[in-house]
Amino acid sequence: MPPLRLDSLDAFAAVVQCGGFRAAAAQRGISSSALSQTVAALEEALGIRLLNRTTRSVAPTEAGARLLERLAPALDDIRLALGDLDQLRESPSGTVRINAPGPAADHVLCPLAFDFMRRYPKVKVEIISDAAVVDIVARGFDAGVRFGQQVAKDMIAVPLGPVLRYTIVATPEYLRARGVPAMPQNLLRHDCIRRRFPGGTLVTWRFEKDGEALDVAPEGRLTLSSAHQELQAALAGQGLAHVFEDYAREHVACGALVEVLRDWSPWLPGWFLYYPNRRHNGAAMRTFLEHLRAQGRGWDAAAP
Repeated sequence: MPPLRLDSLDAFAAVVQCGGFRAAAAQRGISSSALSQTVAALEEALGIRLLNRTTRSVAPTEAGARLLERLAPALDDIRLALGDLDQLRESPSGTVRINAPGPAADHVLCPLAFDFMRRYPKVKVEIISDAAVVDIVARGFDAGVRFGQQVAKDMIAVPLGPVLRYTIVATPEYLRARGVPAMPQNLLRHDCIRRRFPGGTLVTWRFEKDGEALDVAPEGRLTLSSAHQELQAALAGQGLAHVFEDYAREHVACGALVEVLRDWSPWLPGWFLYYPNRRHNGAAMRTFLEHLRAQGRGWDAAAP
């Protein structure tokens, strides 16, 4: 058997972990055809097919799955060993890849990452906004972000922001025409801008006051899939939007939007960044975690 290149084994693992050549090629910054040729050359050198390819999907063969089972931990160890060399440099280098929902990326993670990159110019940061729950290890992410502490037991979670609060907002014109809801139940007579999760379920609006909790399934003609879209719809006078306070703060301050039912809006746990419970992380990731903890003192304080 001819000698094998380590990068060809890494390329094969990336294709399986990303679920296809296109996603793996995008992650690695190369063309799909070049990646396909690399894996084909590996299969030829081994004399066995590693991947079953169709026009719609790529999946490992029995041989490919068996190879990946042994290969993935070894590749992780190699990456960590190379990452440890960064400790000998004056400034760490490498890449930090994080999967995060849009609101967390917009208001907490991106500002934190921008400041981190100014301090450590040799580190690259990649943030993928995704509301769906993914296996961060299988998808090649160093960390993920979730709301509250809803993370797997084998992950380590650290606070990524202060406590949160949803707000209900609409334009002054809409409220003059339709009236201001005094109770959550009044929302059933309004046009509410609904949001649908990637999994297909609709977001329920939760309220709380004086120990009384109430869930409302909003009704409305417009259904969207992101907080940005909801905010734009509210600004366009399409109805009442249910968004994190961070999104609406500036628009409420300038009078473009009006908040309603504020005394019914409960405080919620903040975002948490989570990462695999390993003994070692790459130097770039370790430095990012140190930066996060330094910036985040007080984030886990109790809500007002």
